[in-house]
Amino acid sequence: MNVDLDAAKGMFTVIFVISAPLLNSGIYSIPEAARLTGVRSARIRRWLKGYNFKTKTENHHSNPVWESEIEPIEGAHAVGFHDLIEIRFVEAFLKAGVSWKTMRSCHLAAQRELDTRHPFCSNRFVTDGRGILHKKAEAEGDEVLIDLTTNQWEFMRIVEPFFKQLEFDDTTLARWWPLGRERTVVVDPVRNFGQPCAAQAGVPTQVLSQSVKANDGAVDQVAEWYEITPDEVRDAVEFEAGLLKAA
Repeated sequence: MNVDLDAAKGMFTVIFVISAPLLNSGIYSIPEAARLTGVRSARIRRWLKGYNFKTKTENHHSNPVWESEIEPIEGAHAVGFHDLIEIRFVEAFLKAGVSWKTMRSCHLAAQRELDTRHPFCSNRFVTDGRGILHKKAEAEGDEVLIDLTTNQWEFMRIVEPFFKQLEFDDTTLARWWPLGRERTVVVDPVRNFGQPCAAQAGVPTQVLSQSVKANDGAVDQVAEWYEITPDEVRDAVEFEAGLLKAA
């Protein structure tokens, strides 16, 4: 068989250029992001792509809230690890009653003041974010967010559970421990393209959960097959079950 070596080298170069950044970013389809965050796919798309809407008199366009880490590939949208965490924070504030208009305004202000596209993922957000949000809440007249930022206990009630699950390397967000740092499920953008997995062995939680289900709940047997502890299998099963409940 004849092989065009120049063409082959060019092909591999293209593959490397596309793939290398993704190896350290995590990559999730919109449905995968919805599964992991509990936020509907349609909402995620609106936040990342923007959308058109009509009033009685004219057409309008709402811009994206932030740019995804992952550029669209052949029209298909995906999100990165930082996007995933940002989605969870935005949804938490909206669920607390913050208006969408204020949320957009606050996110933009936080991007500028913290100098990052993903301000809610920054470990500075706990110390500086409350002040940023409060200033914008007053400017927008959003009483809900004013109350949240004035009451430190209420503000920490929203953000502290998320930050307890996040691990930073210096100032860089490195890993998400969705069941808490004392458990064994981790979402790490440099492992398995960011898919949730058992922290030590790296076996995807979906694989472990499905194996237990297919074998009538035989946790110890599955642990033996994958050479991990039964606790790691149980954590994976609990994590996947929690995603199903939230869906």
